[in-house]
Amino acid sequence: MEILTIILIAVGLAMDAFAVSVVTGSIYRELRIKHALRMALFFGAFQAIMPIIGSLAGLGLRQYISAYDHWIAFGLLAFVGGKMILESFEIKSAEKNLNPSDLLVLLTLSVATSIDALAVGFTLSLLVASLAFAVSMIGLITFALSYVGVFVGKRFGHFFEAKIEVFGGLVLIGIGIKILIEHLTA
Repeated sequence: MEILTIILIAVGLAMDAFAVSVVTGSIYRELRIKHALRMALFFGAFQAIMPIIGSLAGLGLRQYISAYDHWIAFGLLAFVGGKMILESFEIKSAEKNLNPSDLLVLLTLSVATSIDALAVGFTLSLLVASLAFAVSMIGLITFALSYVGVFVGKRFGHFFEAKIEVFGGLVLIGIGIKILIEHLTA
């Protein structure tokens, strides 16, 4: 899998974390750099760990599904992307009552935003030669976008949130289609 594709997958996965960072940034009364760093670290770490778990599950099944792994990759990426797009239309007013500085809230948000990365990790086990590079990119890009997202949220609030998730979903669906086309035309 080429570097650009891995980076695009990382950006697509990071959009959930970015959107939540924007929302939580709008919640802080007194936003400090430590708040943004803490959120970015949690989101980046969880986004990097979940694909490793998914990949380990995928490695065990690789020999049984290699003949149709491109269909599985397409299906998982299309599902995750579609789910992100659908979730962008949900009303998320309950998040305003959360305290993003609370450790339990931060852990919950980190897991919730990285569940999709678990499924993508399964896909990566079928397609990627260097899982270490892929998860590093996913973690670093999520960290950077989450950090920036907190400050964007403080400045602009919810204005971009739904659009961000739609963009991330479309990127993942596009990558799934690309994988399928490449395999079917090879």
